[in-house]
Amino acid sequence: MTQPLPLKGIRVIDYSHFLAGPYVGRCLAALGAEVIKVERPGSGDAGRQHAFTLDDHQSGYFLQLNMGKQGVSVNMKDPRGKAFMQKLCDSADVFIENYRPGALDKLGLGYAELAARNPKLVYCSISAYGHTGPDAHRAGFGLIAEAKSGIMQMVGNPGEAPPLLRISLGDMYTGIHAVAAINAALLGRVNSGRGQHIDMALYDTLVSMHEYAVQCYTLSGGTVVPEQTGHDMPTSTLYGVFRAADGDLVIAAQVDDAWKRFAAMLALNGGPADFGSDTRFHSLNGRNTHRVEILAVVKAWVAAHPVARILAWLDEIDVPSAKVQRIDEVIADPQIKARGMIMEQEHPRYGTLRMPNLPFRFSDCDTTIHQVAPDLGEHNAQVAAELGFSPEEISAMQADGVLFTPGGAQ
Repeated sequence: MTQPLPLKGIRVIDYSHFLAGPYVGRCLAALGAEVIKVERPGSGDAGRQHAFTLDDHQSGYFLQLNMGKQGVSVNMKDPRGKAFMQKLCDSADVFIENYRPGALDKLGLGYAELAARNPKLVYCSISAYGHTGPDAHRAGFGLIAEAKSGIMQMVGNPGEAPPLLRISLGDMYTGIHAVAAINAALLGRVNSGRGQHIDMALYDTLVSMHEYAVQCYTLSGGTVVPEQTGHDMPTSTLYGVFRAADGDLVIAAQVDDAWKRFAAMLALNGGPADFGSDTRFHSLNGRNTHRVEILAVVKAWVAAHPVARILAWLDEIDVPSAKVQRIDEVIADPQIKARGMIMEQEHPRYGTLRMPNLPFRFSDCDTTIHQVAPDLGEHNAQVAAELGFSPEEISAMQADGVLFTPGGAQ
């Protein structure tokens, strides 16, 4: 590794909480930025109390999303706290927040005020609905955006309420889009000399994810509305989830050539003898038309065999497939190990931590974060000194709780 990380020299103020904003900060830290996490006094970021909780001020959630950052805790109700934050933001290249639109204006941390002081600031807001439109004032979480976006309505079994997605799709997808937008704004600043406000909405991001549902509806004149289909896709036969004798697997034989190889293999291994030669199934439209007939055969055949045997057959004919893995199987997967996707950190109190890595892979620099997430207010004095506060001023702010730590002044 011979190059410095791409964002080395960029200072980021992470004034966000819980998930989407902190994820952006973690990504920017991995890319080399100096990220300073700012939390409220007392309980700090609400993510500190989210599962899996190790103690009052650290959870797995917080440790994962805030690694690589410095931590300060500031009482903005005290004029000294506001002055501290203004100096901090004056020194920054990027400011991240995920509060309801308008909330930070009341604290003097809105875009207009900070940009007037620091015109080069790239200010990224993340909210449920964005800063414009009739719903801009409404609160929301990823769950709300998932429901509103039409994504949730398409999953699950027909006639049943849709299931929870169990991953924070809206937050994480919006977060990585924010990372891209911030880097683009930083690049644009090289020529313009000015930062700008980036307005990211969870709802917007999830609507943008529709790779087929929106265009199916609009191009059909409103006649095609994607509905729940359970375990397969009626427009892409054969593509879905199947239950084998000892577990579940997915098969992707929706492309004509892959289908022909799959059908021929099935015919040779206990399926109907004429399955592979049935020309009705040799085109996507034909397979979709006869989907119910095909599914009946495939489901019965899959159910008669163990997952490993089916995967071996499919690997031999180069048809994409995979076992539906539990999380313990994912962590033990040799491919995940080879890619370093479960990283380790040594924490002074908790020992070895194993967390999901970020998927960034550069040929000439290492984006692995070794610095653990900060304790609440851990870097108060260090950051204050860097901003020019005297030792006496820092001591007074610590004693008065303007710079807060759970155990008092440090």
